[in-house]
Amino acid sequence: MSTIEESIEVQVPVATAYNQWTQFEDFPEFMEGVESVKQLDDTRLHWVAEIGGERREFDARITEQRPDERIAWTSEGGPWHAGVVTFHRLSDDTCRVMLQMEFEPQDMKEKAADFLGMIHRQIKGDLERFKQFVESRGRETGAWRGEVEPPGRRTA
Repeated sequence: MSTIEESIEVQVPVATAYNQWTQFEDFPEFMEGVESVKQLDDTRLHWVAEIGGERREFDARITEQRPDERIAWTSEGGPWHAGVVTFHRLSDDTCRVMLQMEFEPQDMKEKAADFLGMIHRQIKGDLERFKQFVESRGRETGAWRGEVEPPGRRTA
Protein backbone atom coordinates (compact mmCIF):
# COMPACT_ATOMS: atom_id res chain seq x y z
CA MET A 1 0.00 0.00 0.00
CA SER A 2 1.31 3.44 -0.90
CA THR A 3 0.14 6.86 0.25
CA ILE A 4 0.59 10.19 -1.46
CA GLU A 5 -0.16 13.62 -0.01
CA GLU A 6 0.32 16.72 -2.12
CA SER A 7 -1.11 20.24 -2.15
CA ILE A 8 -0.94 23.37 -4.25
CA GLU A 9 -2.06 26.99 -3.91
CA VAL A 10 -4.39 28.11 -6.66
CA GLN A 11 -5.10 31.76 -7.44
CA VAL A 12 -8.89 31.43 -7.74
CA PRO A 13 -11.69 31.48 -5.14
CA VAL A 14 -12.24 28.18 -3.35
CA ALA A 15 -15.66 27.76 -5.05
CA THR A 16 -14.03 28.07 -8.49
CA ALA A 17 -11.42 25.39 -7.74
CA TYR A 18 -14.05 23.08 -6.23
CA ASN A 19 -16.49 23.62 -9.10
CA GLN A 20 -13.79 22.83 -11.66
CA TRP A 21 -12.77 19.66 -9.83
CA THR A 22 -16.40 18.44 -10.08
CA GLN A 23 -16.04 18.51 -13.87
CA PHE A 24 -14.57 15.00 -13.95
CA GLU A 25 -14.84 14.66 -17.72
CA ASP A 26 -12.29 17.52 -18.01
CA PHE A 27 -9.63 15.52 -16.09
CA PRO A 28 -7.81 14.44 -19.28
CA GLU A 29 -7.07 18.15 -19.87
CA PHE A 30 -4.66 18.21 -16.93
CA MET A 31 -4.12 14.65 -15.67
CA GLU A 32 -1.23 12.80 -17.29
CA GLY A 33 -2.14 9.36 -18.59
CA VAL A 34 -5.91 9.88 -18.28
CA GLU A 35 -7.53 9.16 -21.63
CA SER A 36 -11.14 9.70 -20.55
CA VAL A 37 -13.45 9.97 -17.57
CA LYS A 38 -17.16 9.45 -18.09
CA GLN A 39 -19.61 10.41 -15.36
CA LEU A 40 -22.15 7.57 -15.18
CA ASP A 41 -24.34 9.16 -12.50
CA ASP A 42 -23.95 11.46 -9.47
CA THR A 43 -21.56 9.06 -7.70
CA ARG A 44 -20.01 6.78 -10.34
CA LEU A 45 -17.24 7.48 -12.85
CA HIS A 46 -15.73 5.28 -15.55
CA TRP A 47 -12.01 5.88 -16.16
CA VAL A 48 -9.74 4.94 -19.05
CA ALA A 49 -6.11 5.61 -18.18
CA GLU A 50 -2.58 4.47 -18.84
CA ILE A 51 -1.04 3.21 -15.62
CA GLY A 52 2.54 2.00 -15.66
CA GLY A 53 2.51 1.90 -19.45
CA GLU A 54 -0.65 -0.24 -19.58
CA ARG A 55 -4.14 0.85 -20.58
CA ARG A 56 -6.62 0.21 -17.77
CA GLU A 57 -10.35 0.76 -17.38
CA PHE A 58 -12.05 0.95 -14.01
CA ASP A 59 -14.92 2.55 -12.16
CA ALA A 60 -14.70 4.82 -9.15
CA ARG A 61 -17.42 5.75 -6.68
CA ILE A 62 -17.67 9.14 -4.98
CA THR A 63 -18.18 8.30 -1.32
CA GLU A 64 -18.44 11.84 0.02
CA GLN A 65 -18.88 15.24 -1.53
CA ARG A 66 -19.39 18.57 0.26
CA PRO A 67 -19.34 21.76 -1.83
CA ASP A 68 -16.22 23.89 -1.40
CA GLU A 69 -14.80 21.39 1.13
CA ARG A 70 -14.10 17.84 -0.06
CA ILE A 71 -14.58 15.04 -2.55
CA ALA A 72 -13.70 11.47 -1.51
CA TRP A 73 -13.66 8.38 -3.71
CA THR A 74 -12.74 4.73 -3.94
CA SER A 75 -12.16 2.55 -6.97
CA GLU A 76 -14.44 -0.33 -7.87
CA GLY A 77 -12.73 -2.99 -9.93
CA GLY A 78 -9.39 -2.45 -11.63
CA PRO A 79 -6.43 -1.02 -9.72
CA TRP A 80 -7.41 -0.30 -6.10
CA HIS A 81 -7.08 3.27 -4.91
CA ALA A 82 -8.99 5.66 -2.69
CA GLY A 83 -8.54 9.24 -1.72
CA VAL A 84 -9.85 12.64 -0.88
CA VAL A 85 -9.29 16.09 -2.32
CA THR A 86 -9.96 18.98 0.04
CA PHE A 87 -10.33 22.69 -0.68
CA HIS A 88 -9.12 25.33 1.78
CA ARG A 89 -9.91 29.05 1.52
CA LEU A 90 -6.77 31.16 2.01
CA SER A 91 -8.27 34.49 0.89
CA ASP A 92 -11.12 35.71 -1.33
CA ASP A 93 -9.15 34.81 -4.45
CA THR A 94 -6.72 32.09 -3.31
CA CYS A 95 -7.19 28.55 -2.06
CA ARG A 96 -5.19 25.42 -1.33
CA VAL A 97 -6.12 22.16 -3.02
CA MET A 98 -4.87 19.14 -1.06
CA LEU A 99 -4.90 15.60 -2.43
CA GLN A 100 -4.46 12.50 -0.25
CA MET A 101 -4.51 9.13 -1.98
CA GLU A 102 -3.78 5.51 -1.16
CA PHE A 103 -3.20 2.91 -3.86
CA GLU A 104 -2.03 -0.62 -4.37
CA PRO A 105 0.59 -1.00 -7.12
CA GLN A 106 -0.52 -3.88 -9.37
CA ASP A 107 2.66 -5.31 -10.85
CA MET A 108 6.44 -4.96 -10.81
CA LYS A 109 6.39 -1.94 -13.18
CA GLU A 110 3.97 -0.06 -10.93
CA LYS A 111 5.87 -1.08 -7.79
CA ALA A 112 9.11 0.18 -9.34
CA ALA A 113 7.46 3.43 -10.47
CA ASP A 114 6.12 3.93 -6.96
CA PHE A 115 9.48 3.13 -5.35
CA LEU A 116 11.26 5.59 -7.65
CA GLY A 117 8.75 8.35 -6.85
CA MET A 118 7.39 8.51 -10.39
CA ILE A 119 3.73 8.21 -9.32
CA HIS A 120 4.16 10.95 -6.71
CA ARG A 121 5.77 13.24 -9.32
CA GLN A 122 2.93 12.50 -11.75
CA ILE A 123 0.31 13.49 -9.18
CA LYS A 124 2.27 16.63 -8.28
CA GLY A 125 2.38 17.47 -12.00
CA ASP A 126 -1.37 16.82 -12.30
CA LEU A 127 -2.02 19.37 -9.53
CA GLU A 128 0.29 21.89 -11.20
CA ARG A 129 -1.55 21.40 -14.50
CA PHE A 130 -4.91 21.75 -12.69
CA LYS A 131 -3.66 25.08 -11.27
CA GLN A 132 -2.67 26.29 -14.76
CA PHE A 133 -5.94 24.99 -16.24
CA VAL A 134 -8.24 26.83 -13.83
CA GLU A 135 -6.10 29.97 -13.37
CA SER A 136 -5.72 30.51 -17.12
CA ARG A 137 -9.50 30.57 -17.49
CA GLY A 138 -10.21 32.49 -14.29
CA ARG A 139 -13.45 30.56 -13.91
CA GLU A 140 -14.69 27.01 -13.94
CA THR A 141 -15.96 25.16 -17.03
CA GLY A 142 -19.00 23.97 -15.05
CA ALA A 143 -20.11 22.99 -11.56
CA TRP A 144 -21.98 20.34 -9.63
CA ARG A 145 -22.94 21.56 -6.17
CA GLY A 146 -24.74 18.43 -4.95
CA GLU A 147 -23.76 16.59 -1.80
CA VAL A 148 -22.91 12.95 -1.28
CA GLU A 149 -23.03 11.65 2.29
CA PRO A 150 -20.48 9.05 3.35
CA PRO A 151 -21.84 5.54 3.99
CA GLY A 152 -23.37 5.21 7.46
CA ARG A 153 -23.75 8.96 7.97
CA ARG A 154 -27.24 10.36 8.22
CA THR A 155 -28.29 13.96 8.21
CA ALA A 156 -30.84 15.14 10.77
